[in-house]
Amino acid sequence: MRTLEFRTYDVFTDRRFGGNPLGIFPDADGLEDAEMQAIARELNLSETVFLSSPRKGGHTAVRIFTPGFEVPFAGHPTVGTGCYLADAGRVDFDGDHASIVLQERIGPVPVTIRRSDEEPTFARLTAAQVPMVRNADLSRENAARIVRLEPDALAETLEGSPCEATYASAGLPYLVIPVRDTGALARATLDDAVRAEVVPPNAPGRFIYLVAPSTSDDVDYRVRMFAPEAGVPEDPATGSAAAAFGGYLGTRLPDGLHHRTLEQGIEMGRPSRIELEVDVRAGAADRTTVGGHAVPVTRGTLELDS
Repeated sequence: MRTLEFRTYDVFTDRRFGGNPLGIFPDADGLEDAEMQAIARELNLSETVFLSSPRKGGHTAVRIFTPGFEVPFAGHPTVGTGCYLADAGRVDFDGDHASIVLQERIGPVPVTIRRSDEEPTFARLTAAQVPMVRNADLSRENAARIVRLEPDALAETLEGSPCEATYASAGLPYLVIPVRDTGALARATLDDAVRAEVVPPNAPGRFIYLVAPSTSDDVDYRVRMFAPEAGVPEDPATGSAAAAFGGYLGTRLPDGLHHRTLEQGIEMGRPSRIELEVDVRAGAADRTTVGGHAVPVTRGTLELDS
């Protein structure tokens, strides 16, 4: 019998019982892939991370599992891992700031961390890949059908430019569908039969990411994400999707560094806040970063048969 210690953190929130819960196994050296997958399925959180010794430089090796399968990169696990490592005293700080590199399946992911006595730990990742953006070639009618909305509930413009359903990725791919307002966003539900009909099996992205202009003074967009094949019917906070959305925004923003704040999980009763930066060069996003707070919630042990 092997006993494994674990933690859970709520990520992209500064208070417990908000944001997106993350399972963290701090000492996962020696675990087999099947064991990690079984543990992630047992915890049944959006993602569970397994931390181990780095093999080729970097600070910590990170494996990320949804209840359904392993993913090469994800935002809330990366931000949550950075905050956990800082809280656990496993990061060297220069004053209130630190920089580390996490080794994920996608490659090295730089993370900067900020701590203070006034607020929970804050971490910001830089996406490991330059964002990919590709037209989805979906009619407004079919894009609306995927989320059981009428075509006029979809947005016609985004950041002042015409918009349509688009594939985007900064390490994990999504189908981004802009909708008109938060009312339409709240009404949306995934129709998986329609998605299977109109989105090819080999499409660049099958997870659905909805975005709408926010009505809050200090938030730019409200978003939702659906990924049932990953065991995540809806996600309360999705950093990798925010990074991908940064690539989408980069096609319609002027060159320079742009800041946008996203809220997610409102419809689920788990409000989340994601800080997005998009560095635009030559009319496209050259770099995206995603940041947020994370707070510890639980600690425990898991018994694993030998």
